[in-house]
Amino acid sequence: MFKRISLRPESLAFLSGLLLLSLYNLPLWQHLFSIVPADAGGLGMGMAFGALVLAVFTFVLALVSFRWVFKPVLILLFLVSSGVTYFMSQYGVMIDANMLRNVAETDVNEVRDLLSFKLLLFILILGVLPSWLLWKLPVRHQPLRRELLGKLALAAGSVALLGVVALTNYQGLASLFRNHHELRLLVVPSNYLNASYGYLREQLAVAKEPLHQIGTDARKAAAWKDHQRKSLTVLVIGESARAENFGILGYGRDTTPLLKGQQGVTAFRNVRSCGTETAVSVPCMFSNMGRGTYDAAQARSQEGLLDVLKHAGLAVTWRDNQSGCKGTCDRVGQENLSHQKDPVLCSGGECHDEILLKDLQAYIDNLKDDAVLVLHQMGSHGPDYAKRYPKRFEKFTPVCDSAALNDCSQQSIINAYDNTLVYTDYVLSKLVDLLRKNQDKVDTAMLYIADHGESLGEYNLFLHGTPYMLAPDQQKHVAMLTWFSDSYRKDFALDTGCLGKERDKPLSQDNFFHSVLGLLQVQTDEYKEGLDLFAPCRADGAAVAGI
Repeated sequence: MFKRISLRPESLAFLSGLLLLSLYNLPLWQHLFSIVPADAGGLGMGMAFGALVLAVFTFVLALVSFRWVFKPVLILLFLVSSGVTYFMSQYGVMIDANMLRNVAETDVNEVRDLLSFKLLLFILILGVLPSWLLWKLPVRHQPLRRELLGKLALAAGSVALLGVVALTNYQGLASLFRNHHELRLLVVPSNYLNASYGYLREQLAVAKEPLHQIGTDARKAAAWKDHQRKSLTVLVIGESARAENFGILGYGRDTTPLLKGQQGVTAFRNVRSCGTETAVSVPCMFSNMGRGTYDAAQARSQEGLLDVLKHAGLAVTWRDNQSGCKGTCDRVGQENLSHQKDPVLCSGGECHDEILLKDLQAYIDNLKDDAVLVLHQMGSHGPDYAKRYPKRFEKFTPVCDSAALNDCSQQSIINAYDNTLVYTDYVLSKLVDLLRKNQDKVDTAMLYIADHGESLGEYNLFLHGTPYMLAPDQQKHVAMLTWFSDSYRKDFALDTGCLGKERDKPLSQDNFFHSVLGLLQVQTDEYKEGLDLFAPCRADGAAVAGI
């Protein structure tokens, strides 16, 4: 059959563009026809948009339709696009440089959670099958001069079609692109190709930049001289913990019964994240930039909060049960506990978050310096929420136990997710009990904040990572909790009664860097009192701000 059928490379370029536009862009078409009018005008707008994209695809493919090059390029596009199409259709994700960074910085456990039989089918049907057919298909290449003329004619025709479509539908298309920036993040394969370019450019920029130090002037305020004991401040970084589902924050289900019963816990109701994925939110909150000026390349090439605390003389350690600290802990002590062999806390190829508390009593007993300990949770990381907690914490049933969330009812997804918060409630409450137990010999405190939220099917979105401007509030509204021992409140001059009155104040992860510095009475030019959420409730705030 393949010997009787053969194509010129120009024809193959057009047909491949048509194939990419139709089979690999179903999420694009679903979204497009949900935002244009359901009438003849909307249909015409959809056809004009499709013709525009097809013209661009054909033009670009014409440029690479040379012997020895064209087939490998197309095969690579088919294989990668099949996987991208799966994740877009299953979870409603949009592809940009931040999403690609999130993928690049994930770990084996997270990748394993995303594997499914349905993903295999997508790759086989949309990736392997067309690649095999293409490899078998004869392509009639011509002498170079005639080949170039054919490609020039195809490129010129594509540009002409582009111009005609743009001119005859200018007002409608201009309005569509102006009001729906998300469309460019849905077009396969241009979305992941542009994202790859942006991510690689960022990595090259980081490689060229020497490390920029900040806060080298940091020192403990004079008030530290009056502290009668060592201090331990525990910063817990949660994962995918949206505030909407925390019982202590008003959720209809009691997902946090233990924390509700803990005396001294303050829950902040109105906190927003810096990003919608760990690879952005974690380095952003530990930087001094804030969301408005955050730049990933700059964050990777300069020091952050933990470095400043270290400059001030605090002992800093990062304990991880996930995919790493995204560069924020590169220059402080680190412990990765995610691959421990604990027979109780680690099973099924990963460890539950209680592993972060293992040997913590011994750590406190051997504390020689004032310390900051960061605990990075696996938390509520999806899509396989049921793996995030031991079976005894399965309070809400039935649960979705599949990575293919589209195969589950939304309620079963929510049930599984809520169970992860029941387990987080247990881990945090156990941490508070341990810190309270040691408060007579060590000043102890806990600050918990989630890196970002999570979508559970609202607006047909799942997981997280939607571009911030387009993301629903479920991916940005995060939980934040604090607890301070009596001796800590006294030594660090903190009025927790006042803090309780501040819990409805609009806050964000922009406050994190400065609030931790203020809480720990660290003086540095990097500190901004206006972003310190504890400043209004600290008796000696001037001692922190003053140098």
